[in-house]
Amino acid sequence: MEKKGSTKQIEKYRRNERTITWFVHGVIPLLFMLFSCESADQSPAEHWYYEFGTAYDTGAKVQTNVPNQLDSLGYQISGSFIEEEEYYTTDKHFTFWQSIPEGNYRVKLILGDSEGKSSTSVRVESRRLMLYEHNTDYGQIDTVTIIVNVRSALIHGQDSIRLKPREMGYLQWDPYLSIEFTGERPCLKAMRIERVMDVPTIFLTGNSTVVDQDKEPWASWGQIFPVFLKPNVAVANFAESGETLKSFIGERRLEKIDSLIKPGDFLFMEFAHNDQKPGSGHVEPYTSYIEYLMKFINLAREKGATPVLVTSTNRRSFDENGQIINTLDEYPNAMRQLAEKEDVLLLDLNTMSKVLYETLGVEGSKKAFVHYPAGTFAWQRDALADNTHFSTFGAWQLAKCVVEAIRQSESPLKNYLKESIKPFDPAAPDQLEDWKWTISETGSSIKPDGY
Repeated sequence: MEKKGSTKQIEKYRRNERTITWFVHGVIPLLFMLFSCESADQSPAEHWYYEFGTAYDTGAKVQTNVPNQLDSLGYQISGSFIEEEEYYTTDKHFTFWQSIPEGNYRVKLILGDSEGKSSTSVRVESRRLMLYEHNTDYGQIDTVTIIVNVRSALIHGQDSIRLKPREMGYLQWDPYLSIEFTGERPCLKAMRIERVMDVPTIFLTGNSTVVDQDKEPWASWGQIFPVFLKPNVAVANFAESGETLKSFIGERRLEKIDSLIKPGDFLFMEFAHNDQKPGSGHVEPYTSYIEYLMKFINLAREKGATPVLVTSTNRRSFDENGQIINTLDEYPNAMRQLAEKEDVLLLDLNTMSKVLYETLGVEGSKKAFVHYPAGTFAWQRDALADNTHFSTFGAWQLAKCVVEAIRQSESPLKNYLKESIKPFDPAAPDQLEDWKWTISETGSSIKPDGY
């Protein structure tokens, strides 16, 4: 039987399952960032080391020089976890939290069981997939490395991005590194977290089709993308639901990127869904749309980074012949022309998503989007039928499209793809049955901004 209680630091427990709940949301994280975060010129912690299981006194194993203002918070565990002698496991999922300064971190995970098999998946921050079904056999112990980007809304330690009210609960804006362990049988033996300054960063900008969606069952290609990369590059996903090129600039999100981006980095841009709508964010495809995209491109070039244009994913809109209707007008074509003119790498997700959806078919394509009967989830009363936003399966397929476009390019980006990646043809998509995703307990029937 699970015992429930408030969050506490890891202690030596007997071998039984515990559930520890911990809440990090609302305005508290934002206030923490505004008044407690260290400034950019302060020395961050260099590394942290933890061993897990009843054989270890984890607290005594911590190797860190955490700044004083973060000392009292330290680290915590939340969720349902089972503490065995030499590792933590779970039949659901558990999350490790570390209060930590903004930056890129190399996280080394020691996974496996000396007396059994394991299968571990890892998600960080707002459900960002970093490791998928890493399997070990009996007695096999593996060291797996991931690179995680942690950020705050602060700009130069003083001003802030103008976050939307719903963003106050996003884990990507709180002052913690959160690492969620899940899978058929995750076995976490030890973990080392180390600040790294020498890895390039891929900055993602865009809307709800790119953002790290924080609630089930919504997902985007941007939050699946990192799992395909080697542990020598970071992904900083600055996309947000409902964003346009204008609002992204007006809310100072691009200014925040400007404060961080450096030579060797990459700046991805996928905009159009919301930019085409009437209103203050509207831009015309061959004029103002191009002009605003050039602001992003020029910023990247001025900082010695590489701009990357991504044509917008199609909506799930079919004609009577089962062909995708172009609901994005001339915006994808305008981006294609801009890429050719400016010699910028183009990832044509618009074309690839058309092939993918038409291959899946009118009915089959529903599984790539948020289409669920009423009562599919405990928190869902009404049926969900969304033809813009993806399920985790759809996000997985679209992330593969992005990766395939990179793989076929001549861009140095391809050097950051894992060698194990196989070619992907959107005309031969994966089967839904092959996709495994442990449902998080935080879900919502409210559609993300944008359509």
